Amino acid sequence: MANYNNKTIVIHELSGLDVKVIASRDKNQRGIKGRVLKETKNTLVLDTRNGERQIVKKTSTFKFFYGKKSFTVNGEEINFRPYERTEKAIKFYKRRKL
Repeated sequence: MANYNNKTIVIHELSGLDVKVIASRDKNQRGIKGRVLKETKNTLVLDTRNGERQIVKKTSTFKFFYGKKSFTVNGEEINFRPYERTEKAIKFYKRRKL
């Protein structure tokens, strides 16, 4: 099981986590809540009450929930393919505070 915290959230697996879009350039995507079904380089696909929604990472800010903890992540920090995020997001990892 992954050890999610405010620093490591940008390099861990996001699929299966609950998430809320707290900011987005697209006004229609603000406030959407759901569970991450799948992730591409540029988007997160969420399972919401109203079906699947695709959210652009780069122009959004997310709040991820893991148990009782929550972590706010700017989309630019995770705008990579999931398998590339470990190495490419390390610059964001280093900047984040615990």
